[in-house]
Amino acid sequence: MSNLSHTIRKFNRFELKYLITLKQAEQFKEALWAYLSPDEHGGDHGRYNLASLYYDSPEYSCYWEKMNGVKFRRKLRIRHYESDIPLTDATPVFVEIKQRLDRVTQKRRAVLSHAAALSLCNDRQIPDHAPEDHAVMAEIQAFLWTYNLRPVSLVRYTRQALMGSEYDLGLRVTFDTGLTYQTRQLDLQAEPTPLPLFPADWVVMEIKVNERIPYWLTELVARHNLQLCRISKYCRSIELAQSVPSIPWQPVAA
Repeated sequence: MSNLSHTIRKFNRFELKYLITLKQAEQFKEALWAYLSPDEHGGDHGRYNLASLYYDSPEYSCYWEKMNGVKFRRKLRIRHYESDIPLTDATPVFVEIKQRLDRVTQKRRAVLSHAAALSLCNDRQIPDHAPEDHAVMAEIQAFLWTYNLRPVSLVRYTRQALMGSEYDLGLRVTFDTGLTYQTRQLDLQAEPTPLPLFPADWVVMEIKVNERIPYWLTELVARHNLQLCRISKYCRSIELAQSVPSIPWQPVAA
C-alpha cells in the first residue's frame, strides 16, 4: 500500500469490533470467502502491516473521552503502511483525525511525506499540501494547539482486510494480529521495541460498513456466537503503559 495518492481522504461509516481467538477468526474467515475478496492493495490474501503513532494531551484527554463514553470525541494519529522499503523522510504517510459522533465513525486525513507530517504534528507548522487538504490541515493544527497534543503511543500490527462485492459496496471485514505497542522511542523510523498489546492468540476483528450490515453477515456473526466488544487499541496501550485501570478484555470462548 505504498501508493496513497488515490486514497479516499474523508468518509463516514459504522464500525463494529470483536475480540476473538485465532481459531474463531480462521473459522469465520472460511465462511466469509463465499462473499468477500481480499483487499487488492494488500499482499498475500489482503495482508499488510500498519504502524500508528498516536497523539494525546498531557492529561490524556483523548483517552478519557473514549473511556467516559463521550459521544463526540476525536483522536489524532500518523499512520504508516509498512513495506519492505525502509521509511524515509520522503515516504508518504497519513495524518488522520478519527472522530466518533454517537455511533458513526468519521475520518479525515491528508497524505504527507513523513517529514512534513512531523513538521505539522510536532512543530505545529503547516507544510505544503494539496489544495483539497486545506480544511483538514487547518483542523489538525487547531486540534494540536488546543489540546497541546504530543506523541504518546506507537501501535503496530498485521491486518488482513476483506472487501465486499458490488452488492455490498463499502463493506470491509478486517482481522488484526500480532498487535504490539510502545510508549518509548516514539519514532516510526526507530528500531521497534514492541510489547504485546494482547495475548498472541487473540485477534481484533472489525466490521466496517457505510450504512447497514448485510443480513447474511448478521446471520453469520450470530451463527459463530461472536460478541461485540468496546475496545480501542490506543486506549489499551495507555492502560498497559500507565497502569490505568482497564476494562477486563475477555475473548469469546472458542
